[in-house]
Amino acid sequence: MPEVGEWTASVQPIPETGAIVTELSDVARAFFEGRNFAHVATILPDGSPHVVPVWIDMHGDKIILMTGPNSLKARNLGRDPRVSLSITETDNPYRMAHVRGRAIDRLDGDEGWALVDQIAIKFTGNPYPREQEEIIFVIEPETFFTQSFD
Repeated sequence: MPEVGEWTASVQPIPETGAIVTELSDVARAFFEGRNFAHVATILPDGSPHVVPVWIDMHGDKIILMTGPNSLKARNLGRDPRVSLSITETDNPYRMAHVRGRAIDRLDGDEGWALVDQIAIKFTGNPYPREQEEIIFVIEPETFFTQSFD
């Protein structure tokens, strides 16, 4: 992993809309490309958070996560695309990254299964079993930071 001095935060407003969209730094990308578990927070109908651990990966400059199409997180993201992700290194939980963003796409069918398998192979070494339906949410980062406590 990078040296402590390379740990950064980034927020880049888009002038036309005021929205914030950012490209993850190499340090932040490394967390999501690595075999690290993330916790994803979505918003319940009453406005409270719902947080669960997930397998996660990168697809281009976007973060992808897999879930069942009827899971609580899928229903939450279908209603409100805002999401927050927290991730630590598996081998050193004192290094972390945090991303806030939006679910901008939901992929199923062959395209979705290809990415589900990409994630499953990363974490298990095998494609994901086909006994249950899985989908992919594509997350566009809006803000992020990385930090090391060691």
